[in-house]
Amino acid sequence: MQEYVSNAVILRKEPMGDIDARYVLFTERFGKVIAKAKSSRKVTSKLAPHLEPGTLSKVRFIETHGTQLIDALKNDRTTVSLQNLHLLSRLLPDAQPEPELWQALLGEQFSWPMVLSILGWDPAEAECSSCAALQPNYFYVPRQEFFCNRCVLKIPLKIRRDAVLSLDGEVQS
Repeated sequence: MQEYVSNAVILRKEPMGDIDARYVLFTERFGKVIAKAKSSRKVTSKLAPHLEPGTLSKVRFIETHGTQLIDALKNDRTTVSLQNLHLLSRLLPDAQPEPELWQALLGEQFSWPMVLSILGWDPAEAECSSCAALQPNYFYVPRQEFFCNRCVLKIPLKIRRDAVLSLDGEVQS
């Protein structure tokens, strides 16, 4: 059984069963980690307040039949919105540390063009995947494609709200 300790930003929390939860963490040392926390949804849980999305915590987890969170201690909160953290959790590959991205999450300089560039989708070199227009303004997370102002409107509004991000930093509505 391996034990790991790292600073982490809690990106997302998903209920599992009645009292457990699955957390998506972006750790400083190990990149994106998905871990289960037993009994974290109980009213008396000591872990719950330290594992809220947007929280910067020091976490300890083990690998035994999957990854399990053992301990967490809240240090601070990130200034990045919960919607942006949720989209980031969908974009990040598992177990790949990104020191530049870690610094962006801790500081005030989080921006989608910078994040996409760090992750290998440089908006400066992109074109609209529909009409090939240069310098697209939107990124469609599920298909990892760029779109211009005109072509993004072809994506249904219900999907756009949760899956399209504007390169000026806002989620498309």
